[in-house]
Amino acid sequence: MAGCDGSRVVVTGVGVVSPVGIGNDNFWDSLKSNRSGIDYLQSIGTDDLPSPFAAEVGDFDPVSMLRDRKFIKVMSRDVQLGVASAGLAMKDTGLNPGDVDPYRLGVVYGAGRMTSHPSELLAAANASCGENHEFSMTRWGEGGMGRVAPLWLLKQLPNMPACHVSIDHNACGPNNTITCRDASALLALAEAVRVIEAGRADAMIVGACSSNIHPVDIAKFHRFEGLSQRNDDPTRACRPFDFERDGAVVGEGAATFVVESYAHAKQRGAEIYAEVLGIGAGCDGKGHANESVGLGLVRAIESTMQRAGIRPDELGHINAQGKSTQPDDIVESRAYRRALGDCVLKVPVTAMKSFIGHFDAGAGAVELAGTLLSLKNGEVPATLNYEIPDPRCRLNVVHGGPERVRTRTALTVNRTAMGQSAAAVLRAI
Repeated sequence: MAGCDGSRVVVTGVGVVSPVGIGNDNFWDSLKSNRSGIDYLQSIGTDDLPSPFAAEVGDFDPVSMLRDRKFIKVMSRDVQLGVASAGLAMKDTGLNPGDVDPYRLGVVYGAGRMTSHPSELLAAANASCGENHEFSMTRWGEGGMGRVAPLWLLKQLPNMPACHVSIDHNACGPNNTITCRDASALLALAEAVRVIEAGRADAMIVGACSSNIHPVDIAKFHRFEGLSQRNDDPTRACRPFDFERDGAVVGEGAATFVVESYAHAKQRGAEIYAEVLGIGAGCDGKGHANESVGLGLVRAIESTMQRAGIRPDELGHINAQGKSTQPDDIVESRAYRRALGDCVLKVPVTAMKSFIGHFDAGAGAVELAGTLLSLKNGEVPATLNYEIPDPRCRLNVVHGGPERVRTRTALTVNRTAMGQSAAAVLRAI
């Protein structure tokens, strides 16, 4: 992806809405200060939940952060967070309406599960049941269906963030949605880069959003991936790569980025965060042997390093998936060793889920924002709660406090529970 100016793609805008701060300055200050966003759940009751902890976005007022308050009623929490972060990114980039042809400004956005609360369909379900409380299709057609709010489905559709963002910023160019959970943000970035490299757009708005602060999501996550069972101190619950880690913590958030061709960014005098040197993807495929070493992540890392044209010892730091479950962290560590060799033992590693929790697509985007701000500021945030190194995860995990970077080149990765993986190499310029 590096090369002549026409093929180079750079990041010129970042917007974050996260559990540790809204806006780049607040977000970065929390990372530097080791300030966790994980606390006791405030927005919902916890009596019947497997964990009382979560990383919620506090002080988020959609009325003040969204362009038109009338759209709020058809936006889920996920969408609200994403659209707000896009507004911050566009403000940060300084891209004015006259700076880019609307037909050469596109959107690629990642989204996770957008869960509907059962109460939203309760009236329709009740109207569809007879005296014996059995569901009747006849009753559903006669009266139950009419009890569903006409615009109910719009809140749940994963393509809605991309729609709202494109409307807000008059982005009439290519538009797509990526729904690959944790890997969505990096895969969205990859598509945006390809669009710009192909000459189909000058700039793209890229990001991802998710909110897993929902009883159904929390129950699902605990059943299939595992939540921390600690109940004493929420800030100590998420412990990536630590020997005593016992599960993830759910969260919510979003981050959006503006990427442009290098020539377009330079022409308008934009401030550049970093250049995208390479992006790779892979999936574990079938068989325990592939899953146990994270073969998809290995292939993603190898591909992005090859495309970036750099050696492992040139990496300034790695922003890890670091989910804080026993098996996932081990698999991830094995993948680094296999893809990068013994050099990985010297590369600083940070895992930002220790600050923000886990919220699939949105978490990957917020972590990417952390990578870009690390490159800009020349520091790698610590991984919280890394106290007892796990000998099965032989990594140089940053802990205690931030570290200065050796080089301003970073590898950032994400991997889903099913083995879908993505990796990107970025360099500050």
